[in-house]
Amino acid sequence: MTIRRRLRLFALAAAAASLIAGAAHASEINIYTTREAGLIEPLLKAYTQKTGVKVKTVFMKEGLAERVAAEGRNSPADLLMAVDVGSLIELADKGVTQPVKSATLEAAIPANLRDAGGNWFALSSRARVLYASKSLTSLTSITYEELADPKWKGRICMRSGQHPYNTALIAAHIAHHGVAATETWLKGVKANLARKPGGGDRDIARDILGGICDIGIGNSYYVGLMRSGKGKPEQKAWGDGINVVLPTFEKGGTHVNVSGAALAKHAPHKEEAIALLEFLVSDEGQALYAEANFEYPVKQGVRIAPLIEALGPLKVDPVALTEISAHRKQASELVDKVEFDS
Repeated sequence: MTIRRRLRLFALAAAAASLIAGAAHASEINIYTTREAGLIEPLLKAYTQKTGVKVKTVFMKEGLAERVAAEGRNSPADLLMAVDVGSLIELADKGVTQPVKSATLEAAIPANLRDAGGNWFALSSRARVLYASKSLTSLTSITYEELADPKWKGRICMRSGQHPYNTALIAAHIAHHGVAATETWLKGVKANLARKPGGGDRDIARDILGGICDIGIGNSYYVGLMRSGKGKPEQKAWGDGINVVLPTFEKGGTHVNVSGAALAKHAPHKEEAIALLEFLVSDEGQALYAEANFEYPVKQGVRIAPLIEALGPLKVDPVALTEISAHRKQASELVDKVEFDS
């Protein structure tokens, strides 16, 4: 082989190595998510600025597990993000995730907020709180059970009982009281509704301010989103126009749910995806969750956003999220049985 040919081959090899290195540097992480992309965009932008790794999101309101399963080995999804623990467990149960073993994740996330086998991890949490009219100045505490008290007849607003946020709350009631008692409770809540269930949590605040109802159940982070002015100007008025109470179960605490993520079974960029997960539970990532989304960090020691901290001390209900999730099907069936959404 001539020296010229050897030099040419060396140059080609160097060029190929450069292309491979460039491709690795320019790699992308693809996220399939049921969480609105705008709510996680600040975190993903921060990660890209920090690492140079691009992150793309595909939002889907429902059917996440089914889509990933249908795509099989050809799926471009690296991470699967969901807005409640039941959806995370469903992803694992349907076999579209793969386990992750990470000392960083295990150290940052309490054991009750992650799958024992590493198939999903909570990244943030939120409380299911009570929005109340400003006129109810004496209402500083309430139990979830009291929502069925006839004194609230015609005074409660709710979103659909089949929405995952409410299904989880109903499932938590089953965990505390059993199916029969929960059916009676749910009938009582339905009898107290001021309007047909529907809309979102922010619509409940709007309707309270508009005098349609006096109280309603919504997620804590929507209070931050409204009061911060991050939504439209009218949403700030909705948030400022309500009081917020942290309800508890009679023999428990405040119901919380989580948003989290799982590594897709056929993730094309596995290592990069794990690195992103680890960033999201770092002090920086958790602080961004708290500041951008007004959610409670899952990592201890990270400061809660002031607007959420102002709601008061959170006493988390001790019933395990996995136990609550086990009752979700029963909860959904009860919603239909009592015709809650009719």
